[in-house]
Order: sequence, then structure tokens, then C-alpha cells
Amino acid sequence: MSKVLITGGAGFIGNSVVDNLYKKGKHEIVVLDNFSEQIHGSNYEESYLYKNIKDKSRIIQGDVRNSLDVEKALIGVDYIIHLAAETGTGQSMYEINRYTDVNIKGTANLLEVILKNKLPIKKIILSSSRSVYGEGMYFCEEHGIVVPKSRDIDDMKSGDFEVKCPICGGKVELRNTTEECPLTPISFYAYTKFAQEKMLEVMCPTMDLPYTIFRYQNVYGAGQSLDNPYTGILSIFSKLLLKNQNLNIFEDGKESRDFVHVSDVAAITCNALENVATDYKHINVGTGEKISVMQLAKTFKKLYASDSEINISGDFRKGDIRHNIADTNRAKDLCEFKPKYTFEKGMEEFTTWVKLQNKEKGLEKSDGLFEQSIDEMKETGMLIQGRR
Repeated sequence: MSKVLITGGAGFIGNSVVDNLYKKGKHEIVVLDNFSEQIHGSNYEESYLYKNIKDKSRIIQGDVRNSLDVEKALIGVDYIIHLAAETGTGQSMYEINRYTDVNIKGTANLLEVILKNKLPIKKIILSSSRSVYGEGMYFCEEHGIVVPKSRDIDDMKSGDFEVKCPICGGKVELRNTTEECPLTPISFYAYTKFAQEKMLEVMCPTMDLPYTIFRYQNVYGAGQSLDNPYTGILSIFSKLLLKNQNLNIFEDGKESRDFVHVSDVAAITCNALENVATDYKHINVGTGEKISVMQLAKTFKKLYASDSEINISGDFRKGDIRHNIADTNRAKDLCEFKPKYTFEKGMEEFTTWVKLQNKEKGLEKSDGLFEQSIDEMKETGMLIQGRR
């Protein structure tokens, strides 16, 4: 029986990965996690995420930045699934040192421990992000496929949120982004994921260590932190709708994302462990379906039977992208990937789980964390208020 280390394995995606491997019964599972209060609350042993994995894996409370913790976790390990990271576009734009320390230094430390101890790791899998593409791929009638630059702040202040052709400044049409798209990260979080990818690309071949890099789209599902206002509009929308508070939609509500269920993400991630076809490959993980923020808000309002009003605020965050929809052909070809969850099925399941959590914990009670996150972004100049 092979042994798999999952860094950040007590987190949202890590939970589903542990569950997937546990059900297969082919691997001994080790989890290294620092049980961040932002994710797990003040008492991690009472968190939904911890309870879900405590009997399915050997858990080591430690930090990926600490060499001794990593060495301990890697004893006898055959495979690594590296999920440990700080996430969240908005927060990364003003918590620069923190994101550098965890995402970049943590990954560097993991590689150095493997190298210095000459550990016979068979493969490492990295959870990267669709954010490394920036705005992703578009089509211009004059210039063909283009990758637009960051949107102009003055345009956005005036209510023009669309991306433009980087060559002529003209209109462009969205295309599904392939893995060949040039990487143009436009948030600091995206830059740290870009850096993680490059570290593996440079170091792993010299260490004779196969890797697979997955670029996840917007991952959602049961277990997603409902108390962390810095990541995931699903959690933010849910808490506001449960309290019948109005939703202020950023930009014009037409911005869109590719929402992929966490169990589908876990399935393809675990598939890659012994799938040599994925060695040294970068693979998109999404559904290829475009869902606007307004469509999401309306779906949630109906599922929660909320009295909240949905308002277009025109506010926007620096570092946010307009759209990014995955081309998933490589995932299909190499992993026979076919998402089991449609948007409708996944969101109905997610909101059912949220309502159960609300019944047990009273999530509709205001904790002030969302308001705090908005204030932080305003104070640092990362949130721009639009014309109302």
C-alpha cells in the first residue's frame, strides 16, 4: 500500500481528496495542515473539515514552511498532493508578505526537503489556479486569438468593465482558455501560483520527480468555509441571503466564472497519482460552462427563498478578472474527465448543506467578518466604489 501526503489536507479541497482516497482503500493517507483560524475557526477540532478526515488519515499539525514538520510528514511517503496555500485574490493584494511566505516559501521548502534528504518520491501534484491565465483567451476579428491585459481602472470607474484587444483596443469575444494560453497573472495570488508552477517546472526534472499541475477553476461544494469572507462568493452570498440582507453585486453582474464541484476536482486529482499520461503536464479542471455572477445570485436567492434584493453596485476589486472559462479537452483526453455535477445539481446540494449548517450553528447571525474584509479592501485602495 502506497503512502500519500496531502499538504493542506484538512482544507476544503483536501477534505474531498482525503475522502476520495479513503474510499478507494489503496493508500495510506497523511495530512499536514496548520489549521488556520481563518479556515477552521478558533477550535479546529470542532470544525466540519477536521471532523470529516480525522478517522480517515494520520493528521500532523504543522506548517509547510517548517522543515522539521515537512520532514516528519514525508517519512515513507510515495506521493505528494500539494494543496497548502493561502487563497483569495482580494486579500493577496494587501497581504503580500503572507502570501509570499506560505505559497512560495512553503513550496520551496517542500522541494528542498525532498532534495536534501534524497527522498524517493514517485510524483508530486500541485493545485494551481485558473488565475495564472489572467483574463485568458479572447477572439478579435482583426487579430484572432488574443490574451487581453488588465482592464483599465478609469474605464471600470466609468462603468465599462469589458476587456479589450491588447493590440487594437477593439471589442473581443470570450473563448475557452486552453493550457497553451500565455500566463499573465494580474493579482498577487495568481503570481504566487505562477511561481509555484515555475518552481516545479525548474526543479522536478533535475530531481527526476514527475509532476502534474492542475489549474482549478472556481471550486465549490459542501465543506467550503462559510466563515472566511476572503474567498468564495458562494459563502458570502449564502450568509447575506440567509440574513435577508441585500446583495451588492460587483461590476455589472455580467462577469462570469466556471464553477466546478469539489468532488469532481478531487476525482481528477487522485486519478493523476498513478496516471503516467499526466506526468509533466498542466491540466485545466473546470466544466467549460460560463455562469455569470448575476445568474448565481438569482439561483441562490431562489434556493434560499430569501427576501434579499439584488443590486448592481458598480464596485470592483483591483486584480479581479472579467471571465475565465476552461477548455477541458486535455483533462478529458488524459484522465477521461467528465464532471458529474451540473451547475444546477451542485448548487442545490451546496445550498442544502448550507441550510443544515445554518440550522445547527446559526449562520444568519452577523459576525462582522464580511464587513471587515470590505473595510480592509477600501483602506488599502483595492476596492473601488463605482458610480451609484
